[in-house]
Amino acid sequence: MINTSEMIEDTDQAQQELFALGIDVGGTNIQAGVVDQNGEVLGRAKIKTNAGEGYDAVMDRVASAARLACEDAGMAIKSINAAGLGVPGPVDTERGVVAEAVNLRWTDEPVAESLSERLSMPVHADNDVNVAVYGEWAAGAGVGASEMLGVWVGTGVGSGLILNGVLRRGAHHSAGEMGHMVFLPGAPHGSRTVEQNCSRTAIAHQLVKLVRANHPSIITGLTDGKLTKIKSKALAIAYEQQDELVRTVIDDSADRLGTAIAGIATLLSLDKVVLGGGLVEAIGKPYVSIVRDAARREVFPASLRSLSVVASKLGDDAGVVGAGLLALHTEFADVD
Repeated sequence: MINTSEMIEDTDQAQQELFALGIDVGGTNIQAGVVDQNGEVLGRAKIKTNAGEGYDAVMDRVASAARLACEDAGMAIKSINAAGLGVPGPVDTERGVVAEAVNLRWTDEPVAESLSERLSMPVHADNDVNVAVYGEWAAGAGVGASEMLGVWVGTGVGSGLILNGVLRRGAHHSAGEMGHMVFLPGAPHGSRTVEQNCSRTAIAHQLVKLVRANHPSIITGLTDGKLTKIKSKALAIAYEQQDELVRTVIDDSADRLGTAIAGIATLLSLDKVVLGGGLVEAIGKPYVSIVRDAARREVFPASLRSLSVVASKLGDDAGVVGAGLLALHTEFADVD
């Protein structure tokens, strides 16, 4: 005999809306958000990381940010089904352990277990760029793509890969790390990789050398002469004001990034690339356009010249949304 009450209970459970905490841990800030299964951020919090206080203190602050996000959403933390955590470094997702997070000075830390103990819920940890790329694929600029490369350009160059609808991590939990690929093998050490040519740090380093070699630029005034403190905002102002030196260096960097992307697109026959990160957001369409043109110019075969290269749709929310959705999709495999 069919138990009607059990059927109703099962139906209610199947239709129950699921919620996750998405948490993005950076060297400076911790961002947390309550995310529903559609990728909408219902409440958020942002607090300082204070990495110098040590691992346990930072994890306490991560938990505090999570609770503040729940308060902002008007939800009890017990109504959250799972939490996702993005951290800057390779993560063994099976064990929830970050192998190395340089800017946090962490080595082999069990981040998933530590946060799970503090929040009393399942926690799924992954690399910070991986979760941002996943967020764009699941709820942002990459929706509908089965194969996608996401590239985040800021202090460094991070990237992640979606292949056949799956976030790829690889045998050593570092798949998609194009920033560390050797791009110019004949160049001096320190200037060979994609990151050493295309990151904001690389752009700033090149500008410092050129300014000190007497090339004029308004970047000196925009940084009050502190050329070691060149940030994306100052670069964007100089770029918009048609500063010749800044535009030349940034445009060359974007062209190089597009060329590197073309190699990956050719290797994997990709048709979608999403660009994010502080530099991309600051410079905007001109930067994306140069990367796109270079990538399309260098790909093979000719049919790949229709390669879609677009900017992030979620912006700063990509990591929070991606971490939350990845947690839900891992914990509840049938969630759409």
